[in-house]
Amino acid sequence: MEEEKKTAMDSGHIHEHDERCHHHEHHEHHEHHHAHEHHEHHHHGDSCGHHHHHEEGCCGCGHDHNHEQDPAEARKELLILAAGAALLCLGLGLRALLPSPLAGTVVLTAAFILVAFDIVVQAVKNILRGDIFGESFLMTVAGTGAACIGEIPEGVLVFLLYRLGEYLQTKAVSSSRKSISALLDVRPDHANLLENGKAREVQAEEVEVGQTILVRAGEKVPLDGVVLSGSSQLDTAALTGESMPREIVPGQQVMAGCINLSGALELRVEKSFGESTASKILEMVENASEKKSASEKFITRFARVYTPVVCLAAALVAFLPPLAGMMPWSQSVYSALCFLAISCPCALVISVPLSFFAGIGRASREGILVKGGNYLETLSNAEIVAFDKTGTLTEGRFTVSECVPDDGVSKEQLLSLAALAESRSTHPIAQSILAAAGTVDTETVSDAQESAGHGVAVTAACGHIIAGKRQYLAENGIDVPEAGTGIATAVYVALNGAYQGAVLLRDAPKPDAAKAISALKALGVRQTVMLSGDSQQVAEEIGRELGLDAAVGQLLPEDKLNELERLRRQLSEKGKILYAGDGINDTPVLAAADIGIAMGGLGADAAIETADVVIMGDEPKMVAAGIQIARRTSRIASENIVFSIAVKILVMLLSVMGLVELWAAVFADVGVCMICILNTLRINRGALR
Repeated sequence: MEEEKKTAMDSGHIHEHDERCHHHEHHEHHEHHHAHEHHEHHHHGDSCGHHHHHEEGCCGCGHDHNHEQDPAEARKELLILAAGAALLCLGLGLRALLPSPLAGTVVLTAAFILVAFDIVVQAVKNILRGDIFGESFLMTVAGTGAACIGEIPEGVLVFLLYRLGEYLQTKAVSSSRKSISALLDVRPDHANLLENGKAREVQAEEVEVGQTILVRAGEKVPLDGVVLSGSSQLDTAALTGESMPREIVPGQQVMAGCINLSGALELRVEKSFGESTASKILEMVENASEKKSASEKFITRFARVYTPVVCLAAALVAFLPPLAGMMPWSQSVYSALCFLAISCPCALVISVPLSFFAGIGRASREGILVKGGNYLETLSNAEIVAFDKTGTLTEGRFTVSECVPDDGVSKEQLLSLAALAESRSTHPIAQSILAAAGTVDTETVSDAQESAGHGVAVTAACGHIIAGKRQYLAENGIDVPEAGTGIATAVYVALNGAYQGAVLLRDAPKPDAAKAISALKALGVRQTVMLSGDSQQVAEEIGRELGLDAAVGQLLPEDKLNELERLRRQLSEKGKILYAGDGINDTPVLAAADIGIAMGGLGADAAIETADVVIMGDEPKMVAAGIQIARRTSRIASENIVFSIAVKILVMLLSVMGLVELWAAVFADVGVCMICILNTLRINRGALR
């Protein structure tokens, strides 16, 4: 995985500044980073750009484990099961009541043909495709073998139980898929397009960027946009898992998929239908099943070897004992048939991928979007969790707390100069300074130049203004005194080479940040670290406030990479390092970590594209929730593997000894599969700590 990430990182290229992707770490504070690295990441090397068919069926048992079935097929299968069971009971009754077995045999033969036909046909088709050792082949041999040695009722029962098991499996898997589909059915198809003051219903994909739409109370927001007029409350549960509605006023961004609870809203569309947050989420979750965990890949490889081996073993069970004079042919063949019936790896092939699919679904309901089972499995081994500071552990909403002007400079003059310098930036720090300054004439501002992670320089009517970190001004020959106090962040300002003063801003920790760190430690995470571009003093004070094990400040993006590698050397053999950040400037670190977690998916376009895991609700505590879900998923998948293999080995041994009847072997196979599926459903139950 590490290799993949480095490759992805190396392939990045520079793209122009997108204000919506601007990272909060600015000159963490002033780290503008306008030359962003575009992060293709991600380990999407196994995706070729089109939708792959689910490969669970490629298990070596030749069975399509997609288990997708339309209602008509389901009804047909129920009728066959009911008719087959009725004919079996009738045939056995006629045999018991009538002196001649002929009538009963005819009815039983009809039952056999009814329940066996589709399976035998499928076995033949698989063989013609070169897939000899398919599940249908195993059941065909077992069922027809029983009929050939005179055990027609058992042959019927073999096929009946097999079909019943397949039907129940289909229902269970389909139910799981439908629950996730319903959960993520957040993208409405229609929009109310406003033209000349009138609303006209159109297809959502027909609406262009820049047009205005009306969202009435009770409707889903069809497209990402900015509120032009109206105020309301939005239900964001489908996207974030957050139960509390969000207050929305003009000027705020609204994401597709949210439900408008109260007043009508007029929105200016910011993204097309296909580029909306909801569309990206749907695409991500739909493709999640393509990225297999190590457990899933092992099961697939195991099944491909396992099935031919057990077929060979069954042949030995059939031929060796009678040739050695140890048992009669009829008994050895019967034992071999039982051996084949129980040998199918269906329980493993279904339950393990279903476990990870259910884990992805549970995480989605909590507002945690995981891009594949491989990332979920990696997440379960989290040993070190590193966080960005601004916007991740802190609010990312800065307020000007104090102006510290130099001699001869007023506070108003200092704030005005800082606002002019920041007038070309959309970063939260810049916006906070502009808001504090009020009305500033920015028309004369030109030649804005930004140094990634350091500061900005502009030319205005009053002269050449430089604003940013203390070091940045020092590099430009300006002597700057230390002005930061406590956890305040200082933006130092100079005019025409002369120091003017510093604007101090504060960024408070998020309400749940301390609880998030405590939850991680309760889960056994060995180390929690904050990597910040802010001063060491600020980093340490916030680190102490939140209970972090370590806090490192004054880090540029490349420094964060170095620090991450230092932390990696502290991992155990199976331990993994996680990094949680909130924007495009964290891309290199997100790529280098074993798992990159993007915070605040509702506000960051790049987050959904970049990270392995996206926390939509912007709450640090959900990192711990994601780890808990991942560990529960991995534990249940392991339970299914151990239980399936143990039961099959036991029943196989009993069948070789002649202690298991054919119908019981099939029942055991079906039963193991259903128990594993029921065990998997535990992932979706129970509260998270």
